Amino acid sequence: MDVAEASEECEAVLDSISGAVIADREFLETVLLGVVSRGHVLLEDVPGTGKTLTANSFASALGLSFSRVQFTPDLLPTDVTGTHIFNEQEGTFEFSKGPIFANVVLADEINRAPPKTQAALLEAMGEGQVTVDGDTHELPDPFFVIATQNPVDQEGTFPLPEAQVDRFLVKSSIGYPEAAGEEELLHRRLGRVEQVPSVERAISEKAVSELREVPETVQVTDDIVSYLVEIVGRTRALRQVSVGVSPRGTQSLLEASRARAAMVGRDYVTPDDVAEIAKPVLAHRLVLTPEAKVDGVSKGALVDDVLDAVPVPTVE
Repeated sequence: MDVAEASEECEAVLDSISGAVIADREFLETVLLGVVSRGHVLLEDVPGTGKTLTANSFASALGLSFSRVQFTPDLLPTDVTGTHIFNEQEGTFEFSKGPIFANVVLADEINRAPPKTQAALLEAMGEGQVTVDGDTHELPDPFFVIATQNPVDQEGTFPLPEAQVDRFLVKSSIGYPEAAGEEELLHRRLGRVEQVPSVERAISEKAVSELREVPETVQVTDDIVSYLVEIVGRTRALRQVSVGVSPRGTQSLLEASRARAAMVGRDYVTPDDVAEIAKPVLAHRLVLTPEAKVDGVSKGALVDDVLDAVPVPTVE
């Protein structure tokens, strides 16, 4: 698959999902960016805005196996990864796979589970495998997590530790729809019998795997590499930030930039690609100082300030 074909496949997926999810096209592109980049996506918003529907719709449009884990305060790590069960007939212990063994895993309201259970996802997201009782089990390929969380100021939430937040390639939010969008949502409901809209499969499972390989063919010049490094370096020098973007974040910015170029049908990265995806890739990785939190400083605004301050390279 070349970049032109990849762009067409991405448009087909987005068109299919748009028929079910009332959201800005930019938001859907951000979620798809995480998929194409072979990363994971974190969606944060108030309940009822369509986070779960979005995750389910992407699984349907991509034609992949789907599993949903509802995170609750009493959820155990083995409820996610699986556990060994004694087989009385054979007299042996057999591994019973947990819901993590699917192509697309929806970690719903992930910040309602305690930290120990949240950590059960770390190895899966980083290594594509889980280890239970000393035995390592490979996860399906492709594999990616779409996690949802409620705002941290809501009752009954456990803030995700920085190490886990850093595992997500992009973070985004749907937000409330405009009046016209909400009317469209109601009209669509009146036009069908089912309460929840369905999404048609847009591409094959083989095409998904090929699509995720296309960014590897996208060229990145030395000037763009220096541009990425300087952007990340500036985040570490901000006075409002106690911890800047990690080296993993730098690589994520590169991966997402190449994926963005492939999604629009281009075989090279431009500064516009970097600027387009910088906020969803970098903002959630910043750790604000206590003073900045009190002052209500926006992480997204800080990323915008960095982009404004870094000289943009010229790409011929």
